[in-house]
Amino acid sequence: MRVVVHPDASVEVVLPARAAEAEAVVAVRQLRGWITRRLDEVAAQHERAASPPGTVPYLGTLLTVRVERGRTRAHRRGGVLLVPSGDPRPALERWYRRQAKVEISGRLDRAAAALDRPYTALSIRNQRTRWGSCSSTGAMSFNWRLLLAPEAILDYVVWHEACHLVHLDHSPRFWALVAHHRPAYRDEQRWLARNGGGLRLPEPAGLPVAAQPPSTRASAA
Repeated sequence: MRVVVHPDASVEVVLPARAAEAEAVVAVRQLRGWITRRLDEVAAQHERAASPPGTVPYLGTLLTVRVERGRTRAHRRGGVLLVPSGDPRPALERWYRRQAKVEISGRLDRAAAALDRPYTALSIRNQRTRWGSCSSTGAMSFNWRLLLAPEAILDYVVWHEACHLVHLDHSPRFWALVAHHRPAYRDEQRWLARNGGGLRLPEPAGLPVAAQPPSTRASAA
């Protein structure tokens, strides 16, 4: 039996195949104190990572979120993210996913070239507990929420996974390779462990609701 408190403050109980569901209730009761402490830690992470109302983080900077009537997808214009009306989070997540592909692919290409080890595929996901992964076939995946962290954190995770193209384990040789390319990786590891659970889009209450009129452009005849 395994009890997990996820970064979204949900509690998951994983039971053995033949265990009765009632055992999950018993486990939660027995671990109530531990669960409460973990939930407090998650709340503290969210508070530390929270951006000012009406903004979202992007690789160490803040973007202002602005609603524009008639818009169907998020679009960045300088330091402003224009989003559809209503709950903008689905459009924001799609935008972050698109940007993650751009931000990560360039970094991963450079890391793979430096290591002289090609990768076979790149996918952007929304894993609950993982920031990245590298398969034995060289397929790479990364969590789009890394773009909510400072740029150095994204760089570290990309190098971490790229080094798995050389050593598909966490042996001393692997960590020596990571340290060669990311000398401060331990600091970046600690930052991610302490703050990673708070890397989430704000709730709708923290995002703007006032709509802006759509922009117009004059065209020459």
